Amino acid sequence: MCGIAGFTGCREDWRPVIENMNRRMIRRGPDAGGVWRSGDGNVVFGHRRLSIVDLTPSGSQPMTDRSGRYTITYNGEIYNHRELAAGLIADGKLSAFRGTSDTEVLLEMIGAYGVKKTLELCKGMFAFAVYDAETRSITLARDRVGEKPLYYGIIGDSFAFASDVSCFKELGGFTGEIETGILPAYFTHGYIPAPYSIYRGVYKLLPGTFLTVERPYTELPAPQEYWSMKEAALRGQNAPFTGSAKEAADDLERLLKESIKGQMVADVPVGAFLSAGIDSSTVVALMQSLSPGSVKTFTIGMEDPAYNEAQFAKQIAAHLGTEHTELYISENEAKEVIPLIPGMFSEPFADSSQIPTYLVSRMTREHVTVSLSGDGGDELFCGYRSYDSVDRIWNKMKDVPLPLRRAAGSILGRLKAARENPVLRDKAALLAAKSPAHLYAIQAELDPAARGLVNWQQDTPGRESGLLADALPYVFNTWQDGVLKEPNHEIMLMDMLLYHPDDILAKVDRTAMAVSLETRVPLLDRDVVEFAWSLPIEYLRRDGVSKAVLRDVLYRYVPKEMMDRPKKGFSVPVAKWLREKELRSWADELTDPSRLEREGFLRPAKVKALLDDFDRGIFRPQLWYILMFQQWLEEEKKSYIR
Repeated sequence: MCGIAGFTGCREDWRPVIENMNRRMIRRGPDAGGVWRSGDGNVVFGHRRLSIVDLTPSGSQPMTDRSGRYTITYNGEIYNHRELAAGLIADGKLSAFRGTSDTEVLLEMIGAYGVKKTLELCKGMFAFAVYDAETRSITLARDRVGEKPLYYGIIGDSFAFASDVSCFKELGGFTGEIETGILPAYFTHGYIPAPYSIYRGVYKLLPGTFLTVERPYTELPAPQEYWSMKEAALRGQNAPFTGSAKEAADDLERLLKESIKGQMVADVPVGAFLSAGIDSSTVVALMQSLSPGSVKTFTIGMEDPAYNEAQFAKQIAAHLGTEHTELYISENEAKEVIPLIPGMFSEPFADSSQIPTYLVSRMTREHVTVSLSGDGGDELFCGYRSYDSVDRIWNKMKDVPLPLRRAAGSILGRLKAARENPVLRDKAALLAAKSPAHLYAIQAELDPAARGLVNWQQDTPGRESGLLADALPYVFNTWQDGVLKEPNHEIMLMDMLLYHPDDILAKVDRTAMAVSLETRVPLLDRDVVEFAWSLPIEYLRRDGVSKAVLRDVLYRYVPKEMMDRPKKGFSVPVAKWLREKELRSWADELTDPSRLEREGFLRPAKVKALLDDFDRGIFRPQLWYILMFQQWLEEEKKSYIR
C-alpha cells in the first residue's frame, strides 16, 4: 500500500511542493519516498512507499519502463502479476525483469498492451497515474470496486491528483472551497459519494474507470469504463447459475481459495481480521486450509457485552488452529480515537465503526504488515437486514396501483396523527415508492428532522432542500428503476455502487493506512464478484437466513452451531457516549448556534431540533454526521489558512 500524488505546470518550487504532498501521505507509505519530473518540466510525480512485494530498491517509485516512454506512480497490489509477467515473456515483449515487483509488471504491461487492455487483465486493488512521454498525456486509473482512493482536479492552472485529498493544500491555486451541493448527500449517508469530494472542483475517480488528460492539462475529460459493476450484475442475471446449491458452494469455495491464495502472497508478514461474523470467519477458515502453518488472526473486544464478539472469535480461532491475538479496549480508549478521525479521512466521514476498525488495525499492525478482511460479504451475498425489510414492505404494497398508494400516502401524511407519530409518518412516505430501489432510497431520507440541515442561503439564495432533492447527481438520486429484475439484487447493486466503495472500503483503507497497515479483501476478487451476481436469490437467502451459499462454504470448516447466533456488528455505543458529560460538552461546543450561524453551512434551528430529540431519548444518526462534519471543519480551519 502506498500514497501517490502529482501535478502539472512548470514551477520553480516543484520539489518542495511535491515533497510536502508526499509528507501528507507518509502514513500510507512510511518506508520510502520518491519524486520524479518529466524532461520538459511539465509533469511532477510523487510517491510514498509501504514495501510489501520486492523490498529492494528495484521496487522503488516513481518508476520508468525500459523504453523510457512510460513513468508510473502506483498504489496497490496486482495479485496476478506473476502470471502477467510470465505472459509478457512468453509473448516476447521482454526477456527479463529488473526486479520482482508488481509495479514493474504493471508498467511493462502498459507499454506492451496499452492502459485499457492492461486494466482488463489485472486482478487487484490499485490506483495509479502513468505519464506517456510520447503523447505527453497523464492517465489515472482505479480498481474495479474502489478499494484504493484517487482524487483529482484542476487546481489553479494545474492538473493534480493524490491518494489523500489534503495533498491539494500544498498547491498555491487551491482555494479549499467546500462543495455545498454535496452536503445533503453527506447528511443522508454519512460520507461524501463519488465522484465528488468535500472540495469544489476536486473529484474521486469512479471505480472501474480510467481518465486520460492531454496537454495543456487544463480540461478534465469524462472517465472511461474498463469494467462495470452494473454490467457484471446484468451479465450474471441474464446467465444465472443453474447448478444445485451444493455445486454453487463448491464453485464459490474454489474461487475464494484462488483469491485468498493470491492475496496471501507478500514479502512481509500477513494476517487477517477475525470479527466472528460469517464473512471474516470464511476468509480465515480458507486461509488456514491453504497455509502450512498457523495463520495470524486479530480481534478486539469491547467491555460492553452488547458490542463484544471477541469471545466468539476466540472460539473460532481455537477451532481453526490460528495464532490468535485479541485486545480488549475500554470506552475511554475508544473515545480517544474521535479527535484523530479528521486526520485519517481528510474529509467528513461518519460511519462510527471507523473507531473499532482503527483500533483493530492499530493492534494488528504491531504484528503484521498485511491483513485480509471479510468485507463485501453482506453486499454480494444479501446479508443486510435492510434487504429483508425492503423485500417485506414491497411485497405488501406492490399490487396496489401507484396512483392509489400516492394518494393514500398524501392523505395519511397530512393527518395530525401522522405528524405526531413517526411510524405513521414513515408509512405515509413509503407508500409513494415506485420500486424496491425507490423504497430503499426513501428509507434513507425518512427523518423529517434531518431535512433542511444545509443552509443553502449561504451559497444559493432562497434554495430549499430535502436531504436528497437538490443534491448534486450521483448514483443514489439518479437511480433508474428496474436495472435488475429481482428486488434484493437491485438494492445490492445500489449498495455495491455507492455504500460499499464510499463507506465500507473508504473506512477500511483510511483507518488501516493511518497505522501503515495494508488491507486486502478477497471477497472482492473479480471472479468472485462476477460469480456472485449469477446466483439466484434463493441461494443467497434460504428460509429467512442470509448469505446462505457463503454459510454453506463456512460450515465445511466451522460447525454451524458455533456460528448460529445473532450478529452484533462492528460498532460502538455513540448515543450512550453522547449522554456523558465530556462528550456532550464537546457536542454542544461544536453545535453552538452562534458558531453555526458564523460558519454558515448548517441551519441552527434544525440542529437544535436533533439535539432536543436526543435529549428526549431519540438518537438519529444525522447527529453523529453533524458532529463529524463540525469536527472536520474545526480541523480544516487549523490546517489550512490562506
